[in-house]
Amino acid sequence: MHQIKPTVLWMTGLSGAGKSTIAYALERKLQNEGVLCEVLDGDSLRSGLNSNLGFSEEDRLENIRRTAELAKIMCHNNFVVICSLITPTNAVRDVARKIISEKFKLIHISTPLNTCRDRDVKGLYKKAASGEIKNFTGISAPFDVPEDIAFEIDTRNQTESESVEALYAFLRNL
Repeated sequence: MHQIKPTVLWMTGLSGAGKSTIAYALERKLQNEGVLCEVLDGDSLRSGLNSNLGFSEEDRLENIRRTAELAKIMCHNNFVVICSLITPTNAVRDVARKIISEKFKLIHISTPLNTCRDRDVKGLYKKAASGEIKNFTGISAPFDVPEDIAFEIDTRNQTESESVEALYAFLRNL
């Protein structure tokens, strides 16, 4: 059996693209195979490690920096780390890439804005449209199309299971 190497899968995409759903499903699959792995989810991190950060440019950068440093340590200790964070700009993604180095694999969950808005699982797009949420990525704050991605998934064309299997196959072939 091909051994899965310690890696940081950094999943970027809009709110509602499917990042966390895929991340946690992949984590379960890997754990069932005995692979050390952990999801670092943006929402969870913001309620704990990064609870003192807001959504200013500086705070977003610090959120990514802290997460990347933690992912790097975990990867160094033989974990597959699945980071699920919007990470809206190429400049911020480059910060994570530089910290993590060659173990960093950028995964773009490229689900289009209209699909994410239609899903609106957390009601955030509705709040952003009403002005209740300021600086919302994809609406009133930028989301750069990622450069130099390692893998891409568009969840409007695949089921959760198909997305997980595709990402798992990518991971096995590293």
